[in-house]
Amino acid sequence: MEYRVDINDGQAIVYLTGEIDLDKSPAARAALLHCVTQHSAVHVDMSAVDYIDSSGVASLVEALQKARSRKVEFHLRQVSPATLKVLALARLDRVFSILD
Repeated sequence: MEYRVDINDGQAIVYLTGEIDLDKSPAARAALLHCVTQHSAVHVDMSAVDYIDSSGVASLVEALQKARSRKVEFHLRQVSPATLKVLALARLDRVFSILD
């Protein structure tokens, strides 16, 4: 998993790529939590995520919870089909704001 963060007008766009698994999810978690604490809105682009396991999903949920507690907008966007399938199985597609 790799990530890149672009900042535009106080909003962060986090581009996640590759596999977000037990080994890689701590880096994703750290990047997401940092962005949530530093910016007014966080958009997570997941178009290039090939695979996500429960630890990766937990990182997304934790970032969402932190964003809500800080009143920061948090959206997933361009979610890959593989990732959307995992989120839907856990019914988290109804919890996250998912933009096309």
